[in-house]
Amino acid sequence: MFTLRKEAAGTVQLPTLSENAFVRYFSFAALYFAQGIPQGLLLYALPAWMAMNGKTPVEIGSYLGIVTLPWSFKVVVAPLMDRFTYLPMGRRKPWILFGQAGLVANLIFLAFVKEPLDHLSVLMFIGFMTSLAGIFQDISIDSLAVDILPADQQARANGLMWGSKIVSVSATVAVTSWMIAHLGFLICMLILGSVVMVMMIIPLLLKERPGEKLFPWSAGQTSHEALKIQLHSWRSLFKSLLSVFILPVSLVMGIAAFSQCVGRGLIDAILPVFTVQQLGWTDTYYSNVFATTTLVAGILGMFVAGAMIDIFGKIRMMVLYALLLIALLLIMSFFTQYWTNKIFVIGFFVAFATLDAFMVIAIFAIAMQLCWKRVAATQFTLYMAISNLGLAAGAWLMGIMKTHFTWQYVFMIYLVFMAVVLISLRFIHFEKHQKGVEELERRYQESSGN
Repeated sequence: MFTLRKEAAGTVQLPTLSENAFVRYFSFAALYFAQGIPQGLLLYALPAWMAMNGKTPVEIGSYLGIVTLPWSFKVVVAPLMDRFTYLPMGRRKPWILFGQAGLVANLIFLAFVKEPLDHLSVLMFIGFMTSLAGIFQDISIDSLAVDILPADQQARANGLMWGSKIVSVSATVAVTSWMIAHLGFLICMLILGSVVMVMMIIPLLLKERPGEKLFPWSAGQTSHEALKIQLHSWRSLFKSLLSVFILPVSLVMGIAAFSQCVGRGLIDAILPVFTVQQLGWTDTYYSNVFATTTLVAGILGMFVAGAMIDIFGKIRMMVLYALLLIALLLIMSFFTQYWTNKIFVIGFFVAFATLDAFMVIAIFAIAMQLCWKRVAATQFTLYMAISNLGLAAGAWLMGIMKTHFTWQYVFMIYLVFMAVVLISLRFIHFEKHQKGVEELERRYQESSGN
């Protein structure tokens, strides 16, 4: 899979990320797995633990509002990461280490909070700081993927990354309650922090490109490739971002990502209300079905989605996924007589979660391919911010639609947004966009005198 290389000084070095596909796939999957641990803990496991111990919905809601707040800062943090770094160690590696060190430190701090349920303000503060460290890790990993991954490996890598994160979140939720009950809060947090610390070995021991420093005190120098695409002023950063984002294909991609996420947010908001209020499921049963189907979708996404996109192409597979989702929602909408059949509804859960995960992986891969490496962190984060706005809009839309339509027609609203995605895909041409990016690069080189 890879071979060790002997450096000039006689030390044996692992292949760099830019040199070896297996190292790239393994590293990105492992880093996303590490990212899922604090998210599973903060967003799902701890709220469930708090609810089980009698905390009110207001207290739990306040906690979630605080710990999720840093994720709205991504569009502010991303330009910092495009503008500043320690280039001798790579464009993204210093930021990855910074983010992971923050995750480890905060999980350790969290472990030593005495009686955390009686000190929710402390729990919220450390949760906030953990999420803040998490966004640094998230953005830096995504932007490293844009910098390093060849276009024909982006889909498979995104499948591994997305699937690893889902598996990590699910596993964290599954084991945290047991560990807190049997080992105690302190030991549970230390174990989770230790797992993230072990994952930190990967970016510590790997270089982005040959010749770079492994550690700040190691021998090495800035690679020509990293220096070539690094921006050195805020003006050039935001000018470059605007120039690449207003390219026609980039704008169309923004529309497609937003529309897909409006539909996804709509269904995500529909399902818990529909199953509990319309079908009479308990919230526990719904949660178990949702968790299981999400885990299945994550595993399939990890091993199937990326490979299929690599073989058949990003646009072709997105069209197929969109058509299958449209067919699935038509079946759900018209076969209302089967809504009382749990197997039918659970089948819908599995099919929707899987196809939606495959669609998200394809969108991430397309977004990566459209990024200009000079502003990769900011441009990719902007696509994700647009997607998050779509999720919020879809959730809001569910309440509006349900006041005017029956569940059958609320499900059918999803078809409108999938139709927008299908229409948008007709205008996404990678070669045309690449020529536009190359022209922007040429102009930048001329204006900077390089």
